[in-house]
Amino acid sequence: WSGNVEVSVILVHPSEGIQVLKRIRKERPDKVYFRSKFRSGTIVESTICSICLPETAPICNYTDVRTGEPWFCYKPKKLPCTARVNHAKAGYQKGLLIGEEGRYFRSNLNLQKPILHSGPGFVTVIDSSHTEAVLGYCIHGKPLTSPSGFYYKDLWISTTCNIRRFNTPASITDCLRGKIVYLFGDSTVRQWFEYLTEYLPDLKQFDLGNPKNIGPHLSVDVENQIMVEFHCHGPPIRFSTVSSQHLHYIANALDELKGGKNTIIAITIWSHFSTFPVEVYIRRLQNIRRSILQLLSRSPDTQIVIKTANAQSITPEGSIFNNDWTCFQLDLVLRKMFKAINVAFVDAWEMT
Repeated sequence: WSGNVEVSVILVHPSEGIQVLKRIRKERPDKVYFRSKFRSGTIVESTICSICLPETAPICNYTDVRTGEPWFCYKPKKLPCTARVNHAKAGYQKGLLIGEEGRYFRSNLNLQKPILHSGPGFVTVIDSSHTEAVLGYCIHGKPLTSPSGFYYKDLWISTTCNIRRFNTPASITDCLRGKIVYLFGDSTVRQWFEYLTEYLPDLKQFDLGNPKNIGPHLSVDVENQIMVEFHCHGPPIRFSTVSSQHLHYIANALDELKGGKNTIIAITIWSHFSTFPVEVYIRRLQNIRRSILQLLSRSPDTQIVIKTANAQSITPEGSIFNNDWTCFQLDLVLRKMFKAINVAFVDAWEMT
């Protein structure tokens, strides 16, 4: 495109704020904490849980035997560890900022603050004499680039491949006909489930009686033989109360799938790890990567899509726990972890 193009620059965090976020990430891995309820008959107890707990009291070890993913709760005083019935976010630690560090997290001053131009607020783009490169189709295994695309007239235009567009319910149904779609992750991929269920008239959701934000959820189009499932990832997860029976790790779920050309898998996992040291996230992705490679080895035609992290609006208080800088660090890890394997990407970070 040619013409006058406006340039916008936004200060997400000042460098001083980044140093504070680094300090908190290193010194306070316990800045968010969780709680589980234990029940047996009329006896009900609850205790604090997390990835790592100080051994100030007896501990229940819920480390997953298949993946080695750690999770612990303090043991109830009366009930056994096997009596756990649910998992929930309990709250955030207070008093994480020291001295005057709060001044680096002020709305309209240095937190997601637009930087005004000192001269003309646009650049003039002229027509180019160079012909556009011929782009191939978007395929699995194509590496991510930056920038990976741009919006033009409200459409995302990829800079690396020609995107197929499905603008009608009929075209989406035709694409998904005979397919089983598994959506694993957080609320940002649950929204895909909600969109498909609402947009496709023949895709009907079965009420499994599970909470909306947690799932699992199931929708089926019997006539076109389409099935879509959503499953949230295992802890840490900052959702409201989750049944212990629904705390499953993505790697284990992948190991149980047959796969094949009619199987589509979409995965996104990042937001709920922003309050923990990056090593926790690396271990989780390593397990998922291992399971993906095993699935592709036994069923090479399986279609796997990785959705990256996305930028988000933040408040001064919330930015201490979940901010674009921390999520960007996680996104860099995700891109490296799934580089050079036969998966497709939805680059939500670039899109947002």
